[in-house]
Amino acid sequence: MNKNNVLEFVKKYTMVIVLVGVFAMFAVTTSGDILLPAILLKIISGGRMLTSSNFQNLLSGNAYVLILALGMLMVIVIGQIDLSVGSVVCFVGAVGAKLMVEAKMNMILVIIIMLIVGTAIGAFQAFWIAYVRIPPFIVTLAGMLAFRGLSNVVLNGLTVSLRDQKDFVNLFGGGANCYITDIFGFDGINGLCLIVGITIAAAFVFLEFKKRINKIKKNYEVESVLAFGIKTAIIVATIIAFSYKLAQNKGIPTVLIWVFLVILVYGYITANTTVGRAFYAVGGNEKATKLSGINTNKVYFLAYTNMGLLSALAAMVTIARLTSAQPTYGQNYEMDAIASCFIGGASAYGGIGTVGGVIIGATLMGVINMGMSLMSVDANWQKVVKGAVLLAAVVFDVVSKRGKLLALD
Repeated sequence: MNKNNVLEFVKKYTMVIVLVGVFAMFAVTTSGDILLPAILLKIISGGRMLTSSNFQNLLSGNAYVLILALGMLMVIVIGQIDLSVGSVVCFVGAVGAKLMVEAKMNMILVIIIMLIVGTAIGAFQAFWIAYVRIPPFIVTLAGMLAFRGLSNVVLNGLTVSLRDQKDFVNLFGGGANCYITDIFGFDGINGLCLIVGITIAAAFVFLEFKKRINKIKKNYEVESVLAFGIKTAIIVATIIAFSYKLAQNKGIPTVLIWVFLVILVYGYITANTTVGRAFYAVGGNEKATKLSGINTNKVYFLAYTNMGLLSALAAMVTIARLTSAQPTYGQNYEMDAIASCFIGGASAYGGIGTVGGVIIGATLMGVINMGMSLMSVDANWQKVVKGAVLLAAVVFDVVSKRGKLLALD
């Protein structure tokens, strides 16, 4: 691998390298060791940051971020933003909690109603944005204020407990029994979790090789064999290590199933469908896209309606994890989702962004949150650090694109 290939590899996978570096840093700093041999031993054997329970907490505590960030990606790709998602999460969660606890409504019916309410809110905001052409910032800012207020109205400013709604809580990853049953029964470790992890890793390798072979057949440019091997090896090692850590605790939490399904669906939509390509086309050049025959109003409408649907799913995960609904839930959720997209490589100008990048961005935010919490960093300084990381990601995006434009000139 020559110097140019190294630079290209580093540039392409900057956030992956940063994620690994930040994770290693917190694994070291939370272990309390300062000597190099001790540091390396702690990274290998696992410090506080690398305990199985912390892996579970990292996943369950950031599931809502991943779900919202994947919806936000579709909005940011078209060059827009949604400030209302946190308030929508709170409102939909409040409606669901009241229906289950006070109206004693069937859980399945409540889930359907929550999805309908979230989607309807998204469609309502999408109408004003797509067809009346009111700026999305104004519409979603109004939604942020309105649905936060409506959440207080629905809950009467009180907390509604879901501790008696065990089926709902376990289904969406909040209860003590919210784990997939291990059918193999290995001693001291969850066999099902390990096997699933190895299967996913093998499937990833197969798909990556298939994609590379197809590109070569079509004479497309591909990365060097060494770069491809390093990238694939790192991702496979991460998947297996992650599944091993989960297997050491209680196995696969149900919330991971929901997150995995959302990732699969939106990964397929963005990479393999005409609708997905339309989103990127609108973000790249809306006027040219409209002249090519694509209904750009419909694309805007779909993006914000979809955001409402995923906000409803995030609401279910949130109230299940916290086993209650409160008027304060969902605060700054929109900021976590937006930050995950930009940190993961989505462009502030639209037209660029991937599901894989969002996963990396959301994971990085989760690692930073957990690492600073384990280090007992003041909450105010945590916000400062997250703000600095977000700014650095956007600056990197803008500067790198400016460099490309200068090179073209």
